[in-house]
Amino acid sequence: MTMRIDIITLFPAVFEPIFTASIINRAQLKKLVQINVIDLREFTHDNYRTVDDRPYGGGAGMILKPEPLFEAVESLRTNESYIILLSPRGKTFHQSKAKELISYPHLILLCGHYEGVDERVRSALIDEEISIGDYILTNGNLPSMIVTDAIIRLIPGVLGSDESIIEESFNNDLLEYPQYTRPANYKNMKVPEVLLSGDHQQIKKWRQNQALSQTEIKRPDLLNKNK
Repeated sequence: MTMRIDIITLFPAVFEPIFTASIINRAQLKKLVQINVIDLREFTHDNYRTVDDRPYGGGAGMILKPEPLFEAVESLRTNESYIILLSPRGKTFHQSKAKELISYPHLILLCGHYEGVDERVRSALIDEEISIGDYILTNGNLPSMIVTDAIIRLIPGVLGSDESIIEESFNNDLLEYPQYTRPANYKNMKVPEVLLSGDHQQIKKWRQNQALSQTEIKRPDLLNKNK
């Protein structure tokens, strides 16, 4: 079954270079995923194609109006749809969430913009709100690309080897171990002897220890959450 991802945005043109290259493009050519980028302005009904307005009660900036977002989602939604708003207010996106999201046959991603969206979108339209980190971006386009990429690479058949998914960083709440290729000695920097030994048990043990060490140094939060 082909997974479908619909992305609703004000700037559809920015997605083409990303979605027509590399793994994402191959996944589409294999018909493992169908990606549709939808222009939110197509769901406006005035000559100016207005999608935003001033917030009631005053305040800086503009917010996205509810009508275009509701109409866009309602034109796409099926019984199998799961609707996500990309926003700094959402829960932080992790690899475990990517694994969870591939279980949905149809995702609709809403790209936030300006100062946010009308609260009725949050309360009555979406299923979940996701953030890619504790910082502010211009809009939800880059977050939606990141979420889409993380999900697609987990779809069976997308990567050349299923082993690649198993060994990738974060799959076991650990960073990936160091890797080396030929030559074995470059500028007097040598590949660890254990990797040249042919002893697969020792290599596995070394990799596990290295992954644990990398995680303890760079991402101790991944280990602490399981204590």
